[in-house]
Amino acid sequence: MKFLGKQYIIEMKECNVKLLNDPEFIGKIMYESALKANATVVQQFFHQFSPFGVSGTIVIAESHINIHTWPEHKYAAIDIFTCSDSLNAENAINHLQKSLEAKQCNTSMIHRGEVL
Repeated sequence: MKFLGKQYIIEMKECNVKLLNDPEFIGKIMYESALKANATVVQQFFHQFSPFGVSGTIVIAESHINIHTWPEHKYAAIDIFTCSDSLNAENAINHLQKSLEAKQCNTSMIHRGEVL
């Protein structure tokens, strides 16, 4: 079967609380992770919630990388969607896990857009 893309669903647990609530830091590591994945960054946007939490997206030519953080739970939900076989999601995931100091990282992947 042929598919249009892959979506990686990443759950990072027991992360550094301070880092999860820092939109500048989150933006920096997300940008770095896109580059480590060999992605082409098109645009990025990050938002700080009150009282805490950050959501953001990196639009890449290959699709997108999103993050939502819950510092109060030491948790980050990350999605990487790509329609390119050359994007190295594993490099991005490893960089994010190390940067967020996540003690646990669960990843699953689903295929998107079956081509008939």
